[in-house]
Amino acid sequence: MITNRSGRVTGSRPPVRRRTSRWAGRGVAQLIVMVLVAEVVMAATTVQALLAGPVRHPAPRPSLPVVKPAFPATTRFYTDPHNPAATWVRDHPRDRRAAAIGRRIAAEPQAAWLTETNESLIEERARHLVRTAAAHRRLPVLVAYAIPQRDCEQLSSGGAGDVAAYRRWSDALARGIGRGRTIVILEPDALAHMSCLKRRQRAERFAALSYAARALQRGAPRARIYYDAGNSGWLPARTMAERLRRAGVERYGDGIAVNVSNFNATADEVRYGLSVVREVRRPHLGVVIDTSRNGAGPTRNHRFCDPPGRKLGRPPTAATGIPGVDAFLWIKQPGQADGCAAGAGMFVPGYAYRLTR
Repeated sequence: MITNRSGRVTGSRPPVRRRTSRWAGRGVAQLIVMVLVAEVVMAATTVQALLAGPVRHPAPRPSLPVVKPAFPATTRFYTDPHNPAATWVRDHPRDRRAAAIGRRIAAEPQAAWLTETNESLIEERARHLVRTAAAHRRLPVLVAYAIPQRDCEQLSSGGAGDVAAYRRWSDALARGIGRGRTIVILEPDALAHMSCLKRRQRAERFAALSYAARALQRGAPRARIYYDAGNSGWLPARTMAERLRRAGVERYGDGIAVNVSNFNATADEVRYGLSVVREVRRPHLGVVIDTSRNGAGPTRNHRFCDPPGRKLGRPPTAATGIPGVDAFLWIKQPGQADGCAAGAGMFVPGYAYRLTR
């Protein structure tokens, strides 16, 4: 804080003594000399300025573009009453863990994962979720998770049988959403986890993701599409940006999602997500971060499959306070196994309860 300093004059003024005319004349002469010296200094300064040329002031730096928030800070996300934690609590009301799981997990907004490969079922489910959320004036988060050769046929294997089937699936999802408002997280791990794919299959995956995003852009114009971009401990930002470009994020995406189903600290994911956006060179792209289980950060060895000692992260919100970061979301449903504590996607009450501690 800057404070003004002030002084106070104290004491009486001494009496003025009159001087003789000789001393008065000397004072006038001194005054004349001082004026002449000042004029000489000013003239010399003017000459130097003329010789040096016009004064050049540094051009003002252009201000950075202001990114308009994707969602109002007051946005309220949808809590599906049939999420895995809520379903378990209803079925086990006398369990000593039910109160904590119900309050800390089941009552919080979290994404709905769309994994059914049947096109009519996926269209119906998407329509129901979007319309129900709209009736409650909430914004739903949907995860499209049906890419062929999903998870390289490992713990979360499955998905559409081939690219043609995936295109039909994407069209059905877009029809189900229609003109409803929603966030779509597009295919977690599909770009980061391509080690099992040959060159031709990689090209097919890029084309499949591009088709899915384009179908959503055209058939569900009020949906915001976030391509999954892995996490800060997986691929370099430049590598991920190149894959995103090949998958059409510049043309069809509204942003990227990071840390999905992972445990990295939010600050690390903010830096990584914004770095990826800079590498893509599309400043309009936003970032959403999965904070569902990152309250304690990652384990020392960055174990990704049901690691012990983890905690719930920051609850879902659009009020991130960080330009370019659109929202913190619970994309992975807390309590669902990654494939080690139980089969991938199964709700494990003991694991869910430990996340609340």
